[in-house]
Amino acid sequence: MKTTHLLLFISTFFILNSTKAQDITVSNLTEYNTAISKISNGGTIILKNGEWKDTNLLAHGNGTKENPIIIKAETPGEVIFSGDSSLSIYGNYVIVSGLWFKDGNSTSKHVVQFRKNSKEFANNCRFTNSTISYFGVTDGIKNHWVDIWGKNNRVDHNNFTGKTSAGTTVVVWLKGKEHIENNHQIDHNYFGTRPDLGENGGETIRIGTSANSMKSSKTIVESNTFKQCDGEIEIISNKSGDNIFRNNLFIESKGTLTLRHGNNALVENNVFLGNSVSKTGGIRIINEGHIVRNNLLIGLAGDDYRGPIVIMNGVPNSPLNRYNQVKNVDIQNNTIINCGPMTFGGGKNEELSLPPINTVFANNLITNTNAGKIAEYVDSVDGITFSGNIVDSEAMVNPQYFTKTSIDWTLLKSLPIPTENNLILSRVSRTNKSPNKDITNTTRDPYVAGAFNLNNTNIPMALKARTGPGWKPNIVAPVTKAGDLIVDPGIGTLSKVFSRAKDGDVITLKPGIYEFNKSLKVNKNITVLGASEGPSVFKMQDDIEKPFNYFIRINEGVSLILKNITFDATHNSSPKYAVVSPEKLESKMYALNAENCTFKNFTTENGGSIFKAYEGTLASNLTFKNSKFLNSYRGLNLSSYKKDEYGRYSALEIIIDNCIFKDIKEFAVNYTRNVLDINSEGGKLVVTNSVFDKVGNEEKGKSLITNGINEVTIKNSVFINSYKSEIPVNIKGLKNIISNCLFDDNGYPKVTKGAKEEHMIYKNPKWDDKDNYIPGKKSPLLKKNNDIELIGLIQQ
Repeated sequence: MKTTHLLLFISTFFILNSTKAQDITVSNLTEYNTAISKISNGGTIILKNGEWKDTNLLAHGNGTKENPIIIKAETPGEVIFSGDSSLSIYGNYVIVSGLWFKDGNSTSKHVVQFRKNSKEFANNCRFTNSTISYFGVTDGIKNHWVDIWGKNNRVDHNNFTGKTSAGTTVVVWLKGKEHIENNHQIDHNYFGTRPDLGENGGETIRIGTSANSMKSSKTIVESNTFKQCDGEIEIISNKSGDNIFRNNLFIESKGTLTLRHGNNALVENNVFLGNSVSKTGGIRIINEGHIVRNNLLIGLAGDDYRGPIVIMNGVPNSPLNRYNQVKNVDIQNNTIINCGPMTFGGGKNEELSLPPINTVFANNLITNTNAGKIAEYVDSVDGITFSGNIVDSEAMVNPQYFTKTSIDWTLLKSLPIPTENNLILSRVSRTNKSPNKDITNTTRDPYVAGAFNLNNTNIPMALKARTGPGWKPNIVAPVTKAGDLIVDPGIGTLSKVFSRAKDGDVITLKPGIYEFNKSLKVNKNITVLGASEGPSVFKMQDDIEKPFNYFIRINEGVSLILKNITFDATHNSSPKYAVVSPEKLESKMYALNAENCTFKNFTTENGGSIFKAYEGTLASNLTFKNSKFLNSYRGLNLSSYKKDEYGRYSALEIIIDNCIFKDIKEFAVNYTRNVLDINSEGGKLVVTNSVFDKVGNEEKGKSLITNGINEVTIKNSVFINSYKSEIPVNIKGLKNIISNCLFDDNGYPKVTKGAKEEHMIYKNPKWDDKDNYIPGKKSPLLKKNNDIELIGLIQQ
């Protein structure tokens, strides 16, 4: 911490914690309202310790810099605002300190705001030494914890942990001339756990909006800690001009500091520690005039939009809410260690067609120890000037952009620091925007590539900053009881419920059509129950502007149960999938249980399937019971690993019981593992009492693809009408068995390497009801006729 910061904090501490004879102590809102009228030109109000429930506190007046209005807790952290409570700060030189907004449930769009209304704002005011934790909001309201209006206001030394509701944690507003060039400070705050919201609007800090993004804010965000802030891809969303982001620490946060709109941001001396947590990212760059320098990025596992450095493509004649072309951006002297690949030209498509121009990428130091990719070039980089970039890795690099070498490192309190034995780092050339100091604010002499001077002995300020209040809040996530949420059919009705669902909730649907206008992400262990008295149908909205790829994504670490639901992909821009796994390389296990569900018309052939598991994900269990898979390109696709990754597979266990797969062009199930020894443990598939009707009906078509899966059991099932398929099932290994199954108008199963085949029937099934697969009295499917067990569906 700089000496000036330390002195400011100490002096403020004594001001806020001293007691004067003229101080007024109040114990309730009535006494407070009387007191605030008496000190409107300066003075101190002390709020007595205890619970202040359902309290709307108005902190206002016209203090001065020398004689501010102070509202503070009797003991910091022991004045608890609960229930439907809020704070409005407005006027001049008003300081509020020591409060704890805890486990409340607000009906307002804010917890703290720097204004009274649309005409009365705060200037030179401050919210400090306080905490907001797990403060909820009434259903249907998208709220913010802190709304900053006016000018020259400060939010500092606070703890913001556990925002689970929709809406940004802290917002700086620029709507109106009173808020332009506001010079706000957001500093020394601790931003704690924020779970993935599953939709946009989950930023931790947003400065501006797209509509006001060409206005200058001049907000400083410095010396804050962001730990496990996973609300959405944008941890910080810069949407205005001339802002500074420096000396901040990001720990295991699944997103990026995103320069989304607005120009001329300065991003310097920040530290990003991913600890190899999936989706952790660095800095994403859009728009013009930014400087990104002296940042340290370590162990960030994200890629694509979540890479350590991401330079996006732009849209021609872009409206304010899209992507302006990257121009005149300077990216220098950053150090990137053991991260995913950087992205150049991110998002390139027919719309995002403008690659970066007039951009400098210089004197950066990149290393990894796993030979992973250094960069992804999605579009042309002709508009980027590369110089002095050093790479220490076995990875292949383009020598036009990067120079490979071996760097001699030493450790400073576990931080890798290049030693003086790295002359190559000092052979790089300065540019007119090269920083004169390194990440520790030490003069660069000599000038070298990367964030640190050689043999540096100082710790970056981001790792030394004292963040959070002067008292330590004991924050415990509230225990919530599972509830039953009733949802009506309509457009987007499910998304609102998903965003507020708690762990263990049951979402109950009425009969009707639920039109999706966007994909939904499951972040909690929930159950979705369709109606029993009529179908509950999931469809894409008919006139949707932006079609989506999947209906539901199950995020890592959670379990989803679906019952009595129909997924219908019929649409002129049909979604590719009904349900998908977590994003690729997310290693925490997840689970899916679908019962009495129908999945139909997923006919997209460009990789489409009813269920999709992405590379590097692992399901603990996938269970499908009494369900139908109809008229689709593929069924369950779990072949999601790289060919050279031996032993990897996408689910510990898959159970298919009493299901129908009909008119599936390719496979019903693709569940594989690349192994040298099929008898080594790994993977389990159990298929019982199911029907496969015209599945993979081509010469090399397969109904079930199970290569490398150690334990496969297929019994009491029917394979019919795939007359072109020569080998619909091919099982291998000592724990693979197919028994008591019927094949008709179909190929034959193949059994090798110790697998077993028992009691197979090759006869006409003799249906009584062919459409519903009900056998006639003389059918070989019946137990009384085959003397073993019922083959085919167990009628419900």
